[in-house]
Parts: sequence; C-alpha cells; structure tokens
Amino acid sequence: MALVVLAGCAAGCTVQPAGTDGKRATPVRVEVPSRTPSAPSSQAPDDGGSPSGAGTPSVRRAPRVLWSRGASGRDIRELQARLRQVAWIFHGPTGTYDELTEKAVRGFQGKRGLPRTGVTDTVTWQRLLAMTREPGRWELYLMGGQPADAPDARCRTGRVLCISKSSRTLRWMIDGRTVSTMPVRFGSAYTPTREGVFRIYWKSRHHVSTLYDSPMPYAMFFSGGQAVHFSADFAARGYAGASHGCVNVGDEGAVARLYGQVRDGDKVVVHW
Repeated sequence: MALVVLAGCAAGCTVQPAGTDGKRATPVRVEVPSRTPSAPSSQAPDDGGSPSGAGTPSVRRAPRVLWSRGASGRDIRELQARLRQVAWIFHGPTGTYDELTEKAVRGFQGKRGLPRTGVTDTVTWQRLLAMTREPGRWELYLMGGQPADAPDARCRTGRVLCISKSSRTLRWMIDGRTVSTMPVRFGSAYTPTREGVFRIYWKSRHHVSTLYDSPMPYAMFFSGGQAVHFSADFAARGYAGASHGCVNVGDEGAVARLYGQVRDGDKVVVHW
C-alpha cells in the first residue's frame, strides 16, 4: 500500500493511505491541545515571596505571623511600648497580647494600608520598628512586672521584705529563699522612701492615712509613717504617679497574702 505525501502539511495533519479504488487520500486535520500551565506549588507561605525559577512569575506569599492574641512575654512588652510611642496604646505594657493590643495593632495596620488582621506579622513589625525607637527599661515596665534584682546581702538570712529601688520590686524572703515577688512603687523626689534596714513594728488591715486622708489597706509600717501597703492608684496608673514615701503594691491579692504571712518584728531592707 503506497502513502501519499502532501507538500506543506502542517504538524497537525495526518495522511491517510490511498484507497484500493485508486483515489487520492484526503488529509484529515487533527487538533493538538496546547500546553496547560503547571499546578501552583503547595509550598508553605513565607515572608515576601520569591521567584520559583527562571522565567516563572514570582508568587507573593503571606508574611509570617510573629505574635497574636494570647501570647505573652518580653517581646509583647516591647510591641506594646512601641505602640504606645505612636499613640495606639495609652496604658503601660502588660506583657500580654490582649484585646486592647489586638485592637491597637488593627488600627495601626489600617492607618498604613496593611491588612487589618490584628496579629503582628513581619511586615507590621518592620513598619512599627521604622517609626519608633528602642524602648528603655522603664517604658517596658510602666505597670510593673520587671525582673527582680539579686537579693541584697542583708536579705539572705531570716524573714525579710527585701525591697529594691533599682528594679522596683519587693521580694518576700525566708532564710534566703524567695517566697514571692511583686512590683512596687516608691515616693517622689519630694517625699522619698527611706533606705536602710528596718523592722515591721505595726500592721493595720484597714488603715487610712490621717495626714493625707487616703486609704492604706494591708499597711505594714516599718519607718515612722512609711509602710508597705496596697495602692489603688498604683494599680490604676502604674508608675505615672508616686507615693508619699510608702512602698505601694498594686496587686491587692498579692499584698493580702503577704500581709497574712508577715509578722511584727520581721526585717525590712530598702536598697538600690
């Protein structure tokens, strides 16, 4: 059987053999499907995106999430302190990514044309870094919570309220062991908290100051009218205010437990 060769037949044509009746075969056109694009990569998203290869369009990938609601720690304090610098948060850093922090992040994102997710991703964080400065120690701990200094040598024996002005903390210690630690606030430059070694000489559960007419619950007096006590003002405003010389505690539950454990005669050490 002879094949008929057709000049100029494209690759899409096939040739039929000549029939037995002697007639020339008719070329039949066969449609060849075009090349379909490959399926998109299933690789996990990463920051910024990058070309997958030469001649392939780049794929924009979602930025990596750094922190979201429920996270806690020093990094969250820095996030909150920086948001405070640009007036998206007005309270002191708490170290917990709460509802107010999420709302502040969402507002910051929307103002700058970023997706209003409320979570802090790498793009949001870099934008915030560019607009703010490194927060100082006091900015990070405006509402307390800073790590306590190492105990003063005078605190290592007996029952002691070891109070550090430099870290603004109170350690309740028994025979060198720290039982509890809490943030505290001191007097201003005009009414400073005295430094040195003292003794608890009087406890007054529902005390009210006769000089300033202000409540001093769970007061534990150690030097004249100066005492360790709960302060509602400290709980509300943090280090934006100051005492009249007393050692303020802003956590009522913590100072209530402390009050129940401290005895008259226990040592108090106030140091830098």
